[in-house]
Amino acid sequence: MKILKIIFWVLWRVWFYILMGIPIIVMFPFLFVSILKEKWYPYFFVMARIWAKVILFGMGFRYKVEYEQEPESNKSYMFIANHTSMTDIMLMLSIIRNPFVFVGKKELVKIPLFGFFYKRTCILVDRKSSKSRMEVFDRAQKRLSQGLSICIFPEGGVPDDESVLLDEFKDGAFRLALEHHIPIVPITFADNKERFSYTFLSGSPGLMRAKTHRFIPTEGLSIDQKKNVRETAWKVIHEQLLVFRK
Repeated sequence: MKILKIIFWVLWRVWFYILMGIPIIVMFPFLFVSILKEKWYPYFFVMARIWAKVILFGMGFRYKVEYEQEPESNKSYMFIANHTSMTDIMLMLSIIRNPFVFVGKKELVKIPLFGFFYKRTCILVDRKSSKSRMEVFDRAQKRLSQGLSICIFPEGGVPDDESVLLDEFKDGAFRLALEHHIPIVPITFADNKERFSYTFLSGSPGLMRAKTHRFIPTEGLSIDQKKNVRETAWKVIHEQLLVFRK
């Protein structure tokens, strides 16, 4: 039985990367055209959502999302969520309709096909470089001025220790939100670690639950209140994770 499980996990993981490539190959001409001009990004975003849903359903995942408050169209937000799996990217794209730009680690550009578009549409950051971190703010400001939203996983990466329920949040997302006076939208992903963690021989098809919480307003707040806002957001997601575990 254990051998069968190992064979399933290997084939299932390989299938995940195949699924990442198939929609990109099929939609490649349209994806390529949509990145030629920054103002066409919303069209790219629509296709990215299709890509994400193909992967989730192709892997046997179904998702259920609860909204305490829904984002309004034509408004900019800072979307944040806990980060435990590569499928966090797909689930975020699937449940949020407002066009947003990911701020993510530059290492993902190495993934064939995916990396080509990731490099040209996301705001990349080298967390070892202070210069790179500062450039993120300039690029994010440009995107926000275009009416887009930003998505950041504020833990700054997936904890090496999978027993960690929620790691400490970095400041970047909250500084950006406060400087641009955009609401912060905390989102809790309940099952992504169980469904598809970074441990290769693990995971299974099934339900992915998510909850979009009430927005944390930033209007009228100064950058000096960054710590309080960050801790509030962490507490909202942490408490919901505890509820999901019951």
